[in-house]
Amino acid sequence: MTTWTTRPETAEDVPAIHAIVRAAFPTAEEAELVDALRADPQAWIDGLSVVAVAPDRAPVGHALLTRCHVDGAPALALAPCAVLPSAQRSGAGSAAIRAALDAARALGEDLVLVLGHADYYPRFGFVPASRFGIRAPFDVPDEAMMALTLDGTRPVPTGTIRYAAAFGV
Repeated sequence: MTTWTTRPETAEDVPAIHAIVRAAFPTAEEAELVDALRADPQAWIDGLSVVAVAPDRAPVGHALLTRCHVDGAPALALAPCAVLPSAQRSGAGSAAIRAALDAARALGEDLVLVLGHADYYPRFGFVPASRFGIRAPFDVPDEAMMALTLDGTRPVPTGTIRYAAAFGV
């Protein structure tokens, strides 16, 4: 498996990130979401948009954490995560996610939420959000809405997730 280098996005990475996300999903919706989140000062947190780069320094993977809330308490949403099809299943996505989670921990963040595959995200420590009394603002299978605490000493808020406006929910 490749050992990926990760780093926070730079302004020069914006077109590459758009291309990565666009290539990884069937429609442009997720790529447009990243652009909308980047433009939202209430959602965007510098340093929490992370790229995994190939040996030639070209970004091939991306993970994004943005501000959301659980009944008014700050949390982070992990979405979207994307890897160029040519680099999928190589660890690039996992490297970007781990680096984003490490960056969030370093900033003093605690709670991260993700709506995703129940067989993928537990490798990072995610568990069903319902275990913490956290629920999505829409119907979703329990095993798909997951939460991760970055600091086990802090209380975890309970209630309904409120996503950034760009998510449209």
